[in-house]
Amino acid sequence: SSHSGSVRELHSVRPPQAPCRPTAAMVRISVLRDCLNGICNDEKRGKRQVQVRPNSKAVIKFLQVMQKHGYIGDLEIIDDHRAGKVVVDLVGRINKCGVISPRFDVCLGDIEQLASNILPSRQFGHLVFTTPYGIMDHEEARRKNTGGKIVGFFF
Repeated sequence: SSHSGSVRELHSVRPPQAPCRPTAAMVRISVLRDCLNGICNDEKRGKRQVQVRPNSKAVIKFLQVMQKHGYIGDLEIIDDHRAGKVVVDLVGRINKCGVISPRFDVCLGDIEQLASNILPSRQFGHLVFTTPYGIMDHEEARRKNTGGKIVGFFF
């Protein structure tokens, strides 16, 4: 009985608010932000590939825009019957990529101003918008004569 007393003593030492289960990972606020952060970090470290999880349609579309402009190589989508993963081949062209949150409304006339605010020069860099015609970069949005909400950028 003295043994059980010592066990009870141990329990009383632990502060009451400490959880008994192992602490879970932080809650993901933005899947896309995690993805772009991982890509940016691995690009800086000179990796050839980066695995991004979880997967989402927004992530795929954003990566396809980057791929179209030659900033990343092949995308390999892994369906693991959960949220999925994407393996991205890096080609060493990304200087920075990120998410703009909250997703501000941008009308057609403001795209130019926003681009000059965010991007390093007029010659390169891309803003990514979500428009009624899908996710696209700012040049395509201007060609299609549409505004939208800004999702992120890469250059």
